[in-house]
Amino acid sequence: MQKGGTAMKMDLNVIIQKMETGDQDAALTALQTFNKEKSQCFSFTSGEEEDREDGHLQEERLGELVMGFLERDLQPSCQLACLETIRILSRDKKSLAPFATRHAMQILIRHAGLGQGEGITPEIPDLEVIVEALKCLCNIVFNSEAAQEAGAELQLIVGLAKRLKQCREPQWNHDVRFFDLRLTFLITALRVDIRAHLARELRGVSLLSEALDATLGLCWPDTYEVARAGFDGCSELPPLGRQETERAMEILKILFNVTFDSNRRKVDEEEAATYRHLGAILRHCIMSTSEGEERTEEMHSHTVNLLGNLPLPCLDVLLMPKVQQGSIEYMGVNMDAVKVLVEFLEKRLDRGNKLKETLLPSLNLLTESARIHRETRKFLRMKVLPPLRDVKNRPEVGNALRNKLVRLMTHIDTDVKHCAAEFLFVLCKESVSRFIKYTGYGNAAGLLAARGLLRGGRDPGHYSEDEDSDTEEYREAKPHINPVTGRVEEEQPNPMEGMTEEQKEYEAMKLVKMFDKLSREQLIQPMKIGADGKMTSLEPQELHYLASQQFGESNNSDSDSDTN
Repeated sequence: MQKGGTAMKMDLNVIIQKMETGDQDAALTALQTFNKEKSQCFSFTSGEEEDREDGHLQEERLGELVMGFLERDLQPSCQLACLETIRILSRDKKSLAPFATRHAMQILIRHAGLGQGEGITPEIPDLEVIVEALKCLCNIVFNSEAAQEAGAELQLIVGLAKRLKQCREPQWNHDVRFFDLRLTFLITALRVDIRAHLARELRGVSLLSEALDATLGLCWPDTYEVARAGFDGCSELPPLGRQETERAMEILKILFNVTFDSNRRKVDEEEAATYRHLGAILRHCIMSTSEGEERTEEMHSHTVNLLGNLPLPCLDVLLMPKVQQGSIEYMGVNMDAVKVLVEFLEKRLDRGNKLKETLLPSLNLLTESARIHRETRKFLRMKVLPPLRDVKNRPEVGNALRNKLVRLMTHIDTDVKHCAAEFLFVLCKESVSRFIKYTGYGNAAGLLAARGLLRGGRDPGHYSEDEDSDTEEYREAKPHINPVTGRVEEEQPNPMEGMTEEQKEYEAMKLVKMFDKLSREQLIQPMKIGADGKMTSLEPQELHYLASQQFGESNNSDSDSDTN
């Protein structure tokens, strides 16, 4: 390993010496050799790490020389070789110093064709040089806060937005468009101020919606109704190509960044129209496929994440397309998109991996859609909570979607169980009795306690009145259903049968003392339902009082009946 490190130092020394001559041809040969050797080098082994300190100084010197060359009027092949070297060196965070300065960033931005001012970009741009410069900027911006700051000062986002506006111009190939988008994603993810600048001053939502429209090749049969150009009226669309899918996903990720707080603030009429326009495109995305199931699911995942950022009233565009042959119709509304979202949810649910990251966006989206749109809620209730027939099994037992969601209500992750419970609660129109009917009191208790609804009732909500028609099986079994478990239980023998009242009271007080002991040792905390419907601590004296009151009332009622 030591020997390999020495060889690398010698190689760098030779390259540095050739660069220091200032001769283009000598530099080009040296850099091409270095680039070829290190093209696949993304990390250094532990043996090389031992020799890094000296190596860093040499890499920084090489970086300075390469940046110096880029300030000169070079032939394209030498420009390309210099940029390839920067891309390789910028993979190492410790070698970024020569590239993260304001001056260096200005040079790279100019080579990427993103500079501001006259005479910055040549009339006939070299696309290979532009792509290589963009790759360098992606590495440097991702790895260096100083570079991010320099990018902000140099208004990098303005140059990117200017080229994004040219989304329909044929002069830019896929690689230029893709790395423009990747750089935009990185800088908006890492800098809140740049994200805000793109969203507001540069009208980012409209700009990126147009780019997404162009990428997908869309046409507009109606104001908020989208079709693929050349396939208007087709029930099945061909899969999106690999390049189109890659660019579309980058745009979706950038839009997610710039719309992060949109669903938490009120929007005016103009903004609402912009978001509805975007929502219509996102509906098309969710109804489209790509080459391969994995790529399709990835695109759908980014689409669902972004739909969750849209202002809630704007989600009505999911239901706007006319019902066509082959469409899923419910209450006269096209439910194709909602059906796909339910299928996406169930697929993620069945996979079971990283539920918080993979499941919650789609679960939250469906919850809020159901809360605000009556037709969506009723359709989802039909799919998720159909009329109850199985009363012999616990609500969490089985493979129906209801069973899977009820199982999540006792998940170890608080966010997961809360979101699953909230979704089912909304489908029950926030009615406590209906919620308990479908989930069982034991599973429902967590949400009800958090809402202060353990005493029953209903949360205030804007829901239409509709019937909760019980099946014949449920009506017959209802008197025998245990509300805690949500199923018909076999009758259990009464453990107090045959005991006298004195024996019952003795056993009850024994139990109270056991609770009291466990409570004083802080092993358990007895609870009661407070006046606000929420759980509150039960003190030991209250426990004794409740037990004695119970038996006092029992004895009084017995004596009353004896005298009558």
